[in-house]
Amino acid sequence: MTYQVIIPAAGQGKRMGAGKNKLLLELEDMPIFIYTLKVFEKDECCSGVVLSINEQEEREIMDLLSFYGIKKVIGLVPGGKERQHSVFHGVQALKDDGIVLVHDGARPFIDHDQIHSLVVAAEQYGASVLAVPVKDTVKKVMGNKVIETVERSSLWAVQTPQAFRMSLLRRAHEKAMEEDFLGTDDASLVERMGKDVIIVEGNYDNIKLTTPEDLFFAETIIRKRRSMSKKGR
Repeated sequence: MTYQVIIPAAGQGKRMGAGKNKLLLELEDMPIFIYTLKVFEKDECCSGVVLSINEQEEREIMDLLSFYGIKKVIGLVPGGKERQHSVFHGVQALKDDGIVLVHDGARPFIDHDQIHSLVVAAEQYGASVLAVPVKDTVKKVMGNKVIETVERSSLWAVQTPQAFRMSLLRRAHEKAMEEDFLGTDDASLVERMGKDVIIVEGNYDNIKLTTPEDLFFAETIIRKRRSMSKKGR
């Protein structure tokens, strides 16, 4: 069981309000995207990572990869106007076989068990996504008026990684480009082709760091995991 990974890392993270690429922000003295890359670096099943980057940050990113001993990055490709375009550049850099994961660089708390479950599901069905059941009550709103309360037992909040047979993801992206379609995630491009996407249950630690408040949650998760690691010794 092997896989490759595409990580779009060219966004500016405007909601973070940092004035720079949020993936270069530090959590306890290490850049966010290095935490993410270390997960794949330590996984024997990962055969390579492609980063989609802002070309103006290439030198800084290469220096950080060298400094932190990240050796599995096999390619740097230019980011696009939208995240979808950045992923497509990554797709073009890979061969048309095997399993590929698409993962947000700002989700540093993914674990190997979840990754492996995704890969197994993608090998069997063609496409799989991590997701967690929605815990909050969800209401459909128009303007500021509640239209209806949505029954939540069938609602899942989708995360990344998302895993695909490489050939399927390539076809989905090419079709989207041809039809000028912009999806909400990579799975949506596969869904519109009529292909099944299988849910693999994730966990609530796998947060995406989007706003300044998320950095506080991230530090809490790091401390929790450090404490659990010490207790497990």
